[in-house]
Amino acid sequence: MPSTSGTATDSTPLRTAILSCFPPYRGGISQFNTSLYRELSGTCTVRAFNFKRQYPEFLFPGKTQYIEDGTEQPFGSERVLDTANPISYISTARKIRAWKPDLLLMRYWMPYFAPSLGYVARHAGKGCKVISIMDNVIPHESHFFDRPLTSYYIKGSDGFVVLCNAVRDDLLRIAPDARCIVSPHPIYSNFGDRIPRQEACRRLGLDPDMKTLLFFGLIREYKGLDILLEAFSALDSSYQLLIGGEAYGSFEKYRRLIDSSPNRSRIHLFDRFISDSEVAGFFCAADLCVLPYRSATQSGISSIAYHFGLPMVTTAVGGLKEMIGDSGTGIVTDEISPAAIRAAIESYFADTSLRDSCKAAIAAEKERLSWSTFCTNLINFYNTL
Repeated sequence: MPSTSGTATDSTPLRTAILSCFPPYRGGISQFNTSLYRELSGTCTVRAFNFKRQYPEFLFPGKTQYIEDGTEQPFGSERVLDTANPISYISTARKIRAWKPDLLLMRYWMPYFAPSLGYVARHAGKGCKVISIMDNVIPHESHFFDRPLTSYYIKGSDGFVVLCNAVRDDLLRIAPDARCIVSPHPIYSNFGDRIPRQEACRRLGLDPDMKTLLFFGLIREYKGLDILLEAFSALDSSYQLLIGGEAYGSFEKYRRLIDSSPNRSRIHLFDRFISDSEVAGFFCAADLCVLPYRSATQSGISSIAYHFGLPMVTTAVGGLKEMIGDSGTGIVTDEISPAAIRAAIESYFADTSLRDSCKAAIAAEKERLSWSTFCTNLINFYNTL
C-alpha cells in the first residue's frame, strides 16, 4: 500500500497515469491537469495519456479546441483516446494496462465522456485503483441522458475527489455509497506574476482612475453575463466593465444589451479566447471580479482571481458560497438579479474595511489552496482505497 509520500512501496514511486486533456487542448481543464501532473511528478512516476480527439468539431461550440498562440507543450503526453471512436477505447485501455499503473486518475465534467472514460476505467488492469476528479456530476445545461450516463461512469471508479460540497452532494444523490473526499480547487499559478495596474490598463485601453469590474472566461448562459450587463447599466459614471472571453453559442443577446446600455462607452469587450500570456493583464487591471452565475459547482476563475489577489462578487449557487462567501474573499448576493449584483458592487467600493478584509482573506486562502495540499489529499485518499 502506498505511503503518503506517493510511493507504491518503501522504495518504488507510485505509478500514476492521468487520462484527460492536456495541451495542445486549451482551457481550464487542460491547465488544471498540467499543474496536477507537475506536482505529482515530484513524488510519483507519472504518465499523461491525452485525447486524440476530445470532441467532434460539430459538438464543440467555440472556435477551436486548440491552443493557437504557439505555446509549447510543457511535457510529453501520448494522444490515445478518440472519444467518438469506440475502437480507441480498447486500444487506450490496452496501453494503460501495459504501463501497469498503481493509480489511474481521470477528470469528469460532462456525460459526453462517460462511455469512453467509463470503459477505460473498467479495463485499467488488475491492481490499478481508479480515482475520478469530478468537476461536475450533472452538467450546467442538463439533458435527459445525463443521469444514466453519469451512473455508468461512476460505477467504474473506486473513489472520487470533488472540488466542493455541492458536487459531493450531487454525487451522493446518484451513488450514496461512493467513497469521496472534498479537496478545493487549487490556485492557478501558471499565469505569471502581477503586473502594475497602470501597465495593465494601458495594454487594454482602460482608464486606470476608474473602478474596473471584470467578467472573465467562457461566455455561456449559466454564467450570467446578461445579469452583469443589466447591473452595469444602473451604475454611475465612475465604473467601467472589462469583459474577456469567447462566447460558446450566440453572442447576439449580449451584443444587444451592450448596444442599448447607457454606459456602453465604458464597456470594454474582448470577445475571444484569452491566451495564458494575456491573463495577468485582465486581472491586474481590475478592482473586482464579478461572477453572476445562474448555476455553478466551483469556478476556475475564482482560482485565477485568488492568484492575482482580486476580490469577487458572486451569487450563492453551487460551491461559490463556500468558496468565496465562507472564506471572506468577496461578497455573495442573496438573489440572482441585476439589482442584487449592482448593490453588492456598490457595497464593496463604499467600504474600505471590507475591501481590506477581502484582500487579507485571499492571502490566507493562497496558503491553504496549494497544489501540494491537493496532491497530498489525493494520495492520502488513495491509501484508503
